[in-house]
Amino acid sequence: GQREEEEEHHSLETFTFYLSEPLSKERVEAFSDGVYAIVATLLILDICEDNVPDPREVEEKFHGSLLEALREYGPNYLAYFGSFVTIGLLWFVHHSLFLYVTKATRLMGLLNILSLAFIGGLPLAYQLTSEFAEKSHNEIEAIQVSCVITFFASIFQFAIWTTALLHERETLHPFARYGGKEHAFMFAKLALYPCVSLGAFFLTCLLSEFSTAIFHLMQIVIPFAFLALRIFVRISLTVIKSMMSLSRRKVVLLEEEEACLSPTETLS
Repeated sequence: GQREEEEEHHSLETFTFYLSEPLSKERVEAFSDGVYAIVATLLILDICEDNVPDPREVEEKFHGSLLEALREYGPNYLAYFGSFVTIGLLWFVHHSLFLYVTKATRLMGLLNILSLAFIGGLPLAYQLTSEFAEKSHNEIEAIQVSCVITFFASIFQFAIWTTALLHERETLHPFARYGGKEHAFMFAKLALYPCVSLGAFFLTCLLSEFSTAIFHLMQIVIPFAFLALRIFVRISLTVIKSMMSLSRRKVVLLEEEEACLSPTETLS
């Protein structure tokens, strides 16, 4: 009976701490880079297969002008660039995240796989937003599906960061720990895509004029907003540090003035 109790206790302990066991960080990064590379390749294969004008059509319909023919495929090219920018920026966020992670766990690996599962759905999002006609109900639903895919791909990255913070002394670089040098910026970086995708989703519910062109332009503008966010975070941290240093100087000056005063002056 005692042996059965010990075995049961050991099995429960193994199950409880199973997800916190270490995982090879290099294998996680290598697998992730491979998935990102394949997804980016699928995008360019899709656009090369269905969005290249036929030579006869160029001669007959556009009087031999290739640029005029390419304009007809402009929305598809815009969808491609918007989707590729999304993949590239999500990869950059993933790279920055694991740059600060010093030790990966199995739970972090599981969350990473879930994120990659939705990353793999981005070519589907590209096809949906490039195929359906403008000003239709299907167009709005295609945008919503794309927002959902992007949201879950990014929110699982945010979950990896949250999991790493729970054991930050073992899993995170000191600069990225809570209150560290890069913590605020990393938090804002990981929250960017979940907030943007949710915002675009709710805009499709409120604005009937919201279109795929606006959605893909938003995707292309996000990197510039990302740079502006970095500058804003840096400026905010600098202002906070300067205000704290000024307040400390005032306290030090007041203490020095009180030390220089005589006992009678201090009482008065």
